[in-house]
Amino acid sequence: GCAVKSNIQNYWKRHFVLEEKMLEIEGSAVTPEPVLKASGHVERFTDLMVKDAKNGECHRADHLLEARLEALQQTPLDGGKRKDIENVLARLDELTAEELGAELKKYECKAPDTGNDISDPFPFNLMFATMIGPKGDLQGYLRPETAQGIFVNFPQLLYYNGNKLPFAAAQMGQSFRNEISPQQGILRVREFTQAEIEHFVDPEDKSHPKYEKVADVEMLLFSRDVQVSDVKKPVLTKLRDAVDAGVIANQTLAYFLGRTYQFMVAVGIKAERMRFRQHLQHEMAHYAEDCWDCEVETSYGWIECVGVADRSAYDLQAHAKASKKEMTAYIKFDKPKFVTELVVEPSKKEIGKVFKREAKTVMAALMSLTEANGLKLKAELETKGEANLKAFCDGGDFTITKGMVSLEMVEKKLNGRYITPGVIEPSFGIGRILYCMLEHTYYVREGDDEAKTVFGFTPLVAPTKCTVFPLLQKEEFNAVARDISENMIDAGLSTIIDTTGTSIGKRYARTDEIGVPFAVTVDHDTLENDTVTLRERDTCSQIRINKSDLPGVLRELVDMKTSWEKVQAKYPSQPTAEGGSSKKEKCSAPVSYSLRCP
Repeated sequence: GCAVKSNIQNYWKRHFVLEEKMLEIEGSAVTPEPVLKASGHVERFTDLMVKDAKNGECHRADHLLEARLEALQQTPLDGGKRKDIENVLARLDELTAEELGAELKKYECKAPDTGNDISDPFPFNLMFATMIGPKGDLQGYLRPETAQGIFVNFPQLLYYNGNKLPFAAAQMGQSFRNEISPQQGILRVREFTQAEIEHFVDPEDKSHPKYEKVADVEMLLFSRDVQVSDVKKPVLTKLRDAVDAGVIANQTLAYFLGRTYQFMVAVGIKAERMRFRQHLQHEMAHYAEDCWDCEVETSYGWIECVGVADRSAYDLQAHAKASKKEMTAYIKFDKPKFVTELVVEPSKKEIGKVFKREAKTVMAALMSLTEANGLKLKAELETKGEANLKAFCDGGDFTITKGMVSLEMVEKKLNGRYITPGVIEPSFGIGRILYCMLEHTYYVREGDDEAKTVFGFTPLVAPTKCTVFPLLQKEEFNAVARDISENMIDAGLSTIIDTTGTSIGKRYARTDEIGVPFAVTVDHDTLENDTVTLRERDTCSQIRINKSDLPGVLRELVDMKTSWEKVQAKYPSQPTAEGGSSKKEKCSAPVSYSLRCP
């Protein structure tokens, strides 16, 4: 499992970080409170919880309601009640505490283990608190996501990128959430591996130069309009059509949805059991422009594995306001522009005479004036001779006179402008992807005497890429097998040599169980002409190939730069046999997929 997870992570870096030329950082897991206050996590990073009225056991409220409604769906219901339940399930993620409490009472939800009454839902903050330093005088938290480490380092990342937009930064690492009720194996845990991308872009230009590469990708889209309709089924849609229709907000968001789809398929997720669900309007944060979740169907239902969101410029604006540091980028115009704008020139001398120590505060307030408020302030100063700043900006209760500031509309030539970049954020839960992949690649192959279990790992994520079998337990066969294995390792391919002497068929079955995609057999022909047989796991078909070609061909197969069909077309086929006999190996289609314990 560790090797499979590592291979998924490595391919994620190759697929996104390398191919998109992203910057990469590694931030601290312990985060000071001011960072998470600025991001809103301290106040709003909560789930709704209920307690058992008698023993105080805690349960996540939406999960209780979901389980109750799904149980009711399995019972005889009239059409109206069934439709009501479907509508509540569709809106489950956007229910407020009051609405959720009303639904829990309506459907008579009880504590699952005891059947006792439950409390009204109330928010529970999911962050792990800790004290920083030997005195414990600095409040901190274990990071609930990796993204904030990228946002606070935005100025340095922008500088490293040559002060140019757009660009992306990525981080992979452990995140921590104090889940109310961890469950479902590795699907809901308190510590998990997260991989996140923050793509910084001009908010007024969210086109993407590589959009055309994914524009015609078809995927199951579950838009918010479909979710609240009577149909409630995702629709196979081209990304281009969804962007043109306004279903997906912009090209950059669509591009990352397409790239996410390609990544998930490459690591072994079945396309027909994966959908992209759009967040309902009230489910999204107030600042978000559009959000989609990549959900995968498993024996536990639909599991959210990836979130792709257009977060607008909220995060950088929030951190800039809290830290009082610039989080902007300079966008150069193609041609200079002439604009008329308000120029504010405070008189330091006059302001200093009157306000003394508070002069800086007054000048800062004046410089923060919007154009509209600045013109209103100018009008009041000209008519009354004085004005209170409190009515025009967040500068405190100060009364200034006409001589303290000059407010004029001036025409300026601009070669560019400073903007706060918008952010497109794909966020991946590596553990969830791993579990869903295990379910999707597991199947049972019917044999002559017994069923054989198989993990159909793609070559990219398989922990062992190839096994090497000497046909007989003889030194001349074993020596060739060791030589082939060493060449494979030199090519960066993990291998296993199986010299147990059992039949080839049993050795094939043994490696199929652990998901090895390819097997090499050293036989009598190998000693005569340096050729070996190469078998593919899922089709059980074999070819005859010179052992000198083997590392290169397998490297291309593992990197998915070629397909088994293309390799078969290039090299002669080898009749399949078990134990060297003429009896053909039976390789039937998969008959089952579920890994979940009953």
